[in-house]
Amino acid sequence: MPKQLFEKDEKVLCFHGELLYEAKILEVTQDSSSDPFQYRVHYKGWKASWDDWVEDDRLRKMTDENRETAQALRRQYHESTQKPTKTAAIKKKGQLSDLGSARGSEERNGSAPTTGRGQKRGRNADIEDEETFHNRPMIKIPVPDFIKSLLVDDWEEVTKNLALVPLPAPKPANMIIDEYFDEEKEKRFAGSAEMDLLEEVRAGLKEYFDVALGRTLLYRFEKQQYLEARKSWAEGKGEWKGRTCVGDVYGAEHLCRMIVQLPEMIAQTNMDGQSVNRLREEMTKFLQWLNRNTQTYFTATYEPMNQDYKDLSRGN
Repeated sequence: MPKQLFEKDEKVLCFHGELLYEAKILEVTQDSSSDPFQYRVHYKGWKASWDDWVEDDRLRKMTDENRETAQALRRQYHESTQKPTKTAAIKKKGQLSDLGSARGSEERNGSAPTTGRGQKRGRNADIEDEETFHNRPMIKIPVPDFIKSLLVDDWEEVTKNLALVPLPAPKPANMIIDEYFDEEKEKRFAGSAEMDLLEEVRAGLKEYFDVALGRTLLYRFEKQQYLEARKSWAEGKGEWKGRTCVGDVYGAEHLCRMIVQLPEMIAQTNMDGQSVNRLREEMTKFLQWLNRNTQTYFTATYEPMNQDYKDLSRGN
């Protein structure tokens, strides 16, 4: 039986399109005991003609954390709609972008898909494919500046200084995701749409990480460490006991590398616009939480590799 999560006259945040706006609940109704509650909201500063009937999945409590999420979504939206200047475009083309530093480089294990030279494709087919791609809902996740800087430092440590994150991580990705889940679930009602979404995101992040790490998240210099790590967790001795997958071995650095790749991953799915908006909100909250706990989850010291390792890594 659905629960009433919000009260009449309560001030809330409400989704309208991709953004969260301050609103007030004017009425609460329910057609029958098995139907979801409906809330009529008035958006602060808007004309009454914009008043809307919504269900609880579009509403958020007026908390500091949700206000922060609303501000982050608004900043990200404005940045995405601003046209870059010619100078900025040239600079971006010639330099490693903030997020690209954590993903693509010529050292990444993977390459862009290409079409064979002998394959002929009609011009109309190319246009249709491009239009279909650009019409897909895109997720743009606002990454906190401090996490961006950590990812840049991570890239430099591995590719320039030839140093690696120590494995196994004392706080691996699966533990990080679970600790966020345990903290966040206290703010949500059991059985609510928000709780269901949180559980889906928890499972999805773990699954994506398990699949993506060996394929797209490692720099070339890390491949030998990955091979050695797989042997160690297969043996399950000492500090490797109980570690059965990459989510039990790699930590925040690699988890964040995956998160900045999520827009590309989601673009390859059939996820609808509403689901994309909800996922973006959840990932925004998760990154804000992780940004407040970087000292707990990110490694402070990378391990310089000896010459034997460097020689082995050249063969991978």
